[in-house]
Amino acid sequence: MKEASFWKKGDGKALQCFLCRHNCIIADGKSGICGVRENRDGTLYSLVYGFPCTNHVDPIEKKPLFHFYPGTRAYSIATAGCNFRCLHCQNHDISQTPRETKRIFGQNISPEDIVKDARDSQCTSISYTYTEPTIFLEYAYDIMQIARNEGIANNFVTNGYIEEEPLKAIAPYLDAANIDLKGFSESFYGKICGAKLSGVLDSIRLHRKLGIWIELTTLIIPGHNDSDEELTSIARFIANELGKEVPWHVSAFYPTYKLLDAPPTSTKTLSRARQIGIEAGLHYVYVGNIPGLDGENTYCPTCHKTVIGRYGYKVTEYNLKGGVCSFCGSAVDGVGL
Repeated sequence: MKEASFWKKGDGKALQCFLCRHNCIIADGKSGICGVRENRDGTLYSLVYGFPCTNHVDPIEKKPLFHFYPGTRAYSIATAGCNFRCLHCQNHDISQTPRETKRIFGQNISPEDIVKDARDSQCTSISYTYTEPTIFLEYAYDIMQIARNEGIANNFVTNGYIEEEPLKAIAPYLDAANIDLKGFSESFYGKICGAKLSGVLDSIRLHRKLGIWIELTTLIIPGHNDSDEELTSIARFIANELGKEVPWHVSAFYPTYKLLDAPPTSTKTLSRARQIGIEAGLHYVYVGNIPGLDGENTYCPTCHKTVIGRYGYKVTEYNLKGGVCSFCGSAVDGVGL
């Protein structure tokens, strides 16, 4: 347990948390929406500092980050808890447990030991992932600083609901983020995720403004966020407000957790979404969760030849040197290419 950052005292022993855009007002003895930031006698504490519930070595492509040190290994960590309540959460057994059962589980690992494990595992980066890294920001921030000094990069896999000041605080150490843009309507975010689209869009814009490399992911759920209108709105938002060089990953949904009435996403729908992104002018549009389907490779935006070939999470072909296409000499966007 560690005193939290980004909060202020309210009336009596109540306080308000400003870590994410929920801005929870928390009474004494209660926790915020995330379930892991608790008011104890008028002071806000993180209940998960130094207490990860999972740690693994993954290919960076699994995040997915396709333009961030491709083909390298990422040391992935998470603590229990999340500030969203997505009905289709694939990691609900760790993300929702603190809220649903009031149980927090994990093992004690110091920031120094996390970085040592990452170095010993020959990982190029540390990925704060699986649940929402914002909710364990104090822990992540301490790890990130040590990692930077050791020459190890940092990336977030995030729902993009972090508040402005916390994001600015970690930006000097955050090299990349894959941000879920789960849909493009307030009704979808309210019903399915328990959040507001406007806050996510503001956060995405701020990541971009701060110079953090970003890639966006949309899990396409049939009957919920798969209309041509909604997918076109997402593609145009990326192209017009962020830049055509920002990668967009469209991924397949499979029924899970509390969203069991929607069917799995068809390959036809994923291909249609990818085509919508290409027609909007995006340089890099990828299809995920179905290995072998067209849309895994990176193509040079100038000559359109394959510069990075992939199958699943494996890089099968690499035609870049110093971020430049080996065929035509044009630059390909990204970090560590």
